[in-house]
Order: sequence, then structure tokens, then C-alpha cells
Amino acid sequence: MRTASNSCAVAADAPFPEVTVILGDPRLPDPTKLHARYGPEDLEAVARMKAALGLLREHRFTFLDDHRTLIGDLTATPPAFVLNLCDTGFRNVTAMEPHVPALLEMLGVPYSGSPPGCLSRCLDKGLVRALAAQHGVPVPAEVHVDARALGTVVPPVFPALVKPNTTDGSLGIGRHSVVHDAAEATACLARLARELPDRDLLVQEFLDGPEYTVGLVGNPEEGFTVLPTLEVDYDALDEGLPRILAYDSKSVPESPYWRQIRFREARLAKAAARRLVEQSTLLFRGLGCRDYARFDFRTGADGVIKLLEVNPNPAWCWDGKLQLMAGWAGYDEAGLFALILATAERRVIADLERTSLGRRPGRLSAARPRPLPPPAPAP
Repeated sequence: MRTASNSCAVAADAPFPEVTVILGDPRLPDPTKLHARYGPEDLEAVARMKAALGLLREHRFTFLDDHRTLIGDLTATPPAFVLNLCDTGFRNVTAMEPHVPALLEMLGVPYSGSPPGCLSRCLDKGLVRALAAQHGVPVPAEVHVDARALGTVVPPVFPALVKPNTTDGSLGIGRHSVVHDAAEATACLARLARELPDRDLLVQEFLDGPEYTVGLVGNPEEGFTVLPTLEVDYDALDEGLPRILAYDSKSVPESPYWRQIRFREARLAKAAARRLVEQSTLLFRGLGCRDYARFDFRTGADGVIKLLEVNPNPAWCWDGKLQLMAGWAGYDEAGLFALILATAERRVIADLERTSLGRRPGRLSAARPRPLPPPAPAP
């Protein structure tokens, strides 16, 4: 089902004035959300996103969020361009996150964000860790566990963090995920095997130092807008709770993890911040990310900052990490979406000019990439 927004006239010189936005489906269960369904916070985020996009007068937006009809809708009337904000996966199944861009590619529809191969790779945290280590990026020690054949697992070091290898939204990570001996590790592994069957698990060196996030918008060919580095502030979190971004921190408003964890601009030496950006750009290219991505790091007991995760399709919600970092750079919510759109448009047009495979070459041959929008002026 299509719904339209900002019906005012759009600028004639926009490369793709008509943009279709693909979202998660609020009608279907979503196991990463509280009670496995969209809540008021999720619906507010969607409403705010639509209002922000409504400020971008050079585009007219149509929204698709009914996954029961999504394939038919896209096939019947292929869009001119898609802003892919479906970070939940097709039918809100994390493992099917690559399916949306895969369908768009089969239909020849240009879209924003990373391609299906990249999304598939980054769903596998162990695979990302192996690639990062191969490229010289520091990573935590780790043991991979087959949940279908649990045996004696010796963590690389205690304390350790036990977590699923292929989930999103910190699903399966909670206050009992940090273990201090073999008995706790065994109990945590058994619990996760029951709660999330058929998923491989990781037993990972627990990094308890400062935690950082790097946000990049851009592409290797044209360079990146590097957003200010974020640091997780655990100072107000209740004593006795492990300092982690648990599932509750993202999905349970009543939880101390939700209420007490804050984010701030990183207090990080320039050389260390530069090193994180260099590692992030290396991983961006190596994993095949496109247009924008987020990279999470944390400091170990040895003082080394190590990679936690790469998210090539990060949450776009108004209070998420990406929006916060963009705000520190001077971009409001609409400004970040404008930056992502302009970045994707420039890449798509460059690709079409190189290959001459556009579905509408007459129209696109006259299109020219727009300059990237600057941050909003400081108040």
C-alpha cells in the first residue's frame, strides 16, 4: 500500500524528484521490539521521519510499509528511486534485511544504502570480525559456538560477553550476558539456545572501557562526511548492572538501561579519533558499504580500542546514534536525510553514466548530481 506525503510542487532539477521510501511493516510482529510489535516510540519515530522528509521540497515522497503487498507494489509500478529505510528486514525478519535491496536490484530500481551482499556479510558478526582482523583492525578475542551442539566452551578470557552471532537491536543481550566463569558461560549459552534456537552464538572478550561510534556518510570514490564520534555515557547506570547496550536500552522504556544511559560527543584524543575513522573507512570499502554506515568500537582492559560491530543499515530514528552525531555536526533530522539522499543520488548517477544501463537514459542523461547539502547554521 502506498501513502503519499509533501504533495507540494517539487523542483524540476532534482535528479529523482519522485522518491519511494520503504519502511518496516508496523502491522507484522517484530521480534526485536518490546512485546514483538511496534510501540508508541516506534510510531513516533516514523511520524517524525515523515515530517522531516516533508521539509525536503525538491522531492515528493511515497511510503511503502505493507510487506504483504510490497513485492506486488514494486513489480507493478517500479519506482524511479527508493530511499531504503527498511532496517527491520523484509517482513520484519532480520535475516531477510538483504531481500529488499535484492528485489530492487532485480527490478532495476536505484536505491539508497548498502547492497544485499554487504548486508548479508554484516549480519554475521563473526565474519565481520574475521575480515576486520585480516585488515589489521583490532578485534576482541572470541569463540564461535554452534547452539545446536553445545559442549564445553572455554571463553578466551573472563569476564566474557555471550551474544547471538546474527541478531539486530541487541536481541538476546541482557544483564546476565556478561559472565565471569565457566558455569555462568554455560548457563547463558543454554538459555540463549532455548530462547533463540538455531542461531550460532559468540563468547567474546568483554570490553569494559570507553565505547565509541563512528558515522560515515559518503562513498570511497567521492569521500566521506565524517560525523562527530559518539561516546556511550554509562555514568548514571545503576551499580551492579553491566555497562553494555543491552536489548532493554533500545526497546524497554521502563528499564534503567533505557532511562540512565546517555550519549555524548567522544572525549578522545585526536590521534585516536583519526585512527577510528581510518579503520572505519577501510571497513566501509572492504565490506562493500554504500552511502552511509555506522561502526561501533570499545576499549579493552589492555587499553586497545577494538571493533564491536559494523552496521551498514543503521537506525535512522530521531533519537538514534546516527541522528545524534549528525546533530553535533549541524544537521537536523531533515538535513541528515537530505545528505543521505544527495550522496545516494550522486553515486547512482555516476554509476549510470559509467554503464549507460539506466532504465530511462533519456531522462537521466540530463540529470546532474546535486552538491552535498551543508550543515544547518548553528543556532
